[in-house]
Amino acid sequence: MATKAKKKAPAKKAAPKKAAAKKAAPAKKAAPKKAAKKAAPAKKAAAPKKAAAKKAAPKVKRKPNAAFMKEMNIGAALQPIVGSKALPRTEVTKKLWAYIKKNNLQDPKERRNINADENLKKVFNGKKTVSMFEMTKLISKHLS
Repeated sequence: MATKAKKKAPAKKAAPKKAAAKKAAPAKKAAPKKAAKKAAPAKKAAAPKKAAAKKAAPKVKRKPNAAFMKEMNIGAALQPIVGSKALPRTEVTKKLWAYIKKNNLQDPKERRNINADENLKKVFNGKKTVSMFEMTKLISKHLS
């Protein structure tokens, strides 16, 4: 009987410790949450001041590069696609992409490649397929 009494005694003592630990644990967790809530508004108040300083700096409007805006004469091979009017390089590229998309000339499997039709073959020096990066190089030969 003495052994049974010894086994029951530690079990009873262990139960109050767990209960005490559970009661103590929420009290410890509650204190850091309150501190975190007080600290958060202080950080938010500091953030708008920094953002206002950043927004004030980029008021100067960026100027476009004059070389890109210079109007170029269009070569004879490129005129059926873009037109004969003098245009900047950027506009020529935009109109060329509009032509490619309108006529569905972009390769469906490899989207970086352009499949040339009869008009584009003249611009691409007779090549059937050209990558979009090579395309701008080939177009520049038809601009002056």
